[in-house]
Amino acid sequence: MTKIINGKDISTAIRQEIRAEVESLPKRPGLAVVLVGNDPASQVYVRNKERACEEVGFYSEKYTLPEDTTREQLLDLVDQLNESPAIHGILVQLPLPKHLDAEEVILRIDPKKDVDAFHPVNVGKIMIGNFDFLPCTPAGVMELLSRSGIDPAGKECVVIGRSNIVGKPQAMLLLHKNATVTICHSRTKDLAAVCRRADILVSAVGRANFVTADMVKEGAVVIDVGMNRDENGKLVGDVAFAEVSEKTSYITPVPGGVGPMTITMLLKNTVTACRRIENL
Repeated sequence: MTKIINGKDISTAIRQEIRAEVESLPKRPGLAVVLVGNDPASQVYVRNKERACEEVGFYSEKYTLPEDTTREQLLDLVDQLNESPAIHGILVQLPLPKHLDAEEVILRIDPKKDVDAFHPVNVGKIMIGNFDFLPCTPAGVMELLSRSGIDPAGKECVVIGRSNIVGKPQAMLLLHKNATVTICHSRTKDLAAVCRRADILVSAVGRANFVTADMVKEGAVVIDVGMNRDENGKLVGDVAFAEVSEKTSYITPVPGGVGPMTITMLLKNTVTACRRIENL
C-alpha cells in the first residue's frame, strides 16, 4: 500500500526544531528578501518567506523595489546587505525584470550569505561534496527521503529535469548518498523505459501530469517537484497522482509534498549562515 509523504507535517516538525535552535543562539539569524517588480507569484513567495521568518523567530528585512529599478540600484542594495551585521542571508527573488541580469546579481551576493546556494562558489562546493548550503528544493527532497526512512544508497535514481535550481543539484545530492543516478531531459531517448528502472524517481520537469503509470515501476518511490496549473486552473504536480499512486511504495502529493519544504530549508540555510558568520 502506498504511503503518502506528508511534506507539510515534516516541514512543521523541522520549523519547530529551527525555532528551538534560534532561541538558543546569542544572535538572531537575519534574512533579507529583495523583490523587484510586480510579479504576482513572486509576491506570494515573498509574503510566505516573511511569515516563515516570523514563525521561527528570525530578524527579517524586506525590500520591495519598483519594476524600473536600475542595475546600479539593485547591486548597491546587495552590497549594503553584504556589509550589514544584522543580515546573514540574502535572497533576491527570481525572476527579475528583463533588463536586469540575474547571474550578475547572484555573483554580487557574498557566498557566505547566499542562502539560495546559487553562487558558483556554493555550486562548486556542492559538486565536490564539501558544501555549506544546499539549494532549498533539492535539500527539501533529501530531507523528505531521510525522514521517511528511505535510503538512496545502492538505489537506481532517475531525475527528470536538468535545471540549475533543481535537476542538476538534485542528482548530485543523490550521488553523494551513494545512489546510481540518471538525469533525463527533453532529448532523452525512450524516457519511459529509463524512468521504469528507477527505485526513486524525482520529477522536476514543470509539465502537468507528465509522469504516468506506465513510466513507473511497481514499488518505486516517486517525488513530485512540479508546481503546475491544469486546464481548470487547479494546482497539480508533474505526476498523474491518482494512477501513479496505485503502483508506488511512497509518493509526494501536490500540494503538500515538496512545496512546504523549500522555504523551510531556506530557514535552515539561514541558521547555518548565522552560525558560520558569527562563529557560533
